[in-house]
Amino acid sequence: MSGVQATYTLAELAKRFALELRGDGGVSIDGVATLAAAQSTQIGFLANPRYRGELATTQAAAVILRAEDVEHFARAALVAKDPYVAYAKIAALFERQPASARGIHPSAVIAADAQISASASIGPFSVVEAGACIGDGAVLGPHCHVGMDCHVGAQSRLVARVTLVARVRLGKRVLVHPGAVLGADGFGLAFDADRWIKVPQLGGVVVGDDCEIGANTTIDRGTLEDTVLEEDVRLDNQIQIAHNVRIGAHTAMAGCSAVAGSAKIGRWCLIGGGAGVLGHLEIADKVTITSMALVTHSIHEPGEYSSGTPIQDNRNWRRNAARFKHLDELNRRVQALEKDAKP
Repeated sequence: MSGVQATYTLAELAKRFALELRGDGGVSIDGVATLAAAQSTQIGFLANPRYRGELATTQAAAVILRAEDVEHFARAALVAKDPYVAYAKIAALFERQPASARGIHPSAVIAADAQISASASIGPFSVVEAGACIGDGAVLGPHCHVGMDCHVGAQSRLVARVTLVARVRLGKRVLVHPGAVLGADGFGLAFDADRWIKVPQLGGVVVGDDCEIGANTTIDRGTLEDTVLEEDVRLDNQIQIAHNVRIGAHTAMAGCSAVAGSAKIGRWCLIGGGAGVLGHLEIADKVTITSMALVTHSIHEPGEYSSGTPIQDNRNWRRNAARFKHLDELNRRVQALEKDAKP
């Protein structure tokens, strides 16, 4: 298992993550937890003010919180500008990942001309095809398939059952969760008289350093040019990224969202769960799309954007739905009344 040290003192944590220590720095911490569930040897965190009341009842040995919340907690604390970020960094110290043995498992199938780093780990029943390259310290879990001319960058990890179909290039420290498929055919079709003709997908997929791709997410390869994820893009589970899409650095997308072909999403964007972006559109940097929204036109200014109808009880929904078809008529009547009302 990775990770050697099992416990840390508050003083060690404060120094390591540049946090302000309040109280006894010798308090020993062996894990992280919510305020409600924390035990007497764990550290909790207060990121959302609505949980401030739990400071009085938590059993945590210490709490990560903002300066304005220190007065509400009588025991030791670590003061952070953003407690959730500090929690994430501290929690990583207690994550236990199984160590992957270097080398190639006997059941793996490796093409003769594939390049495998001596420090890489190739798991059971994985396949590495011709022209593929597996970088230093990269890990392929069980049943992974790395197709022709694919490259897995140094320290990247394919957890299990990950498929890189063709011409996929992963940067360094990329994490791909089980069931993800990168480099499958994009949905390219041309209609000829009375039938569809498949358009060859000749491009690839390029994934930048430090990206994370969720379980069962699919990223199609480009038609002629590549589908691109810039560095530090984070994709949740069951997301569809179509061919020739480009996603800017540090953008995060929640589960079941989808981006149609040739759309371009800027940097530092947030796409909510179930949201959709139509093809060939452009979204500026620092745009937030709320859950279940549908982007039907390009967005050129940063900000938060929403669409759709909020949930209602069924009776009200039926009543309002019946009125939708009369909106044009109502608009014409209002315009007529305004015109008549003018002096």
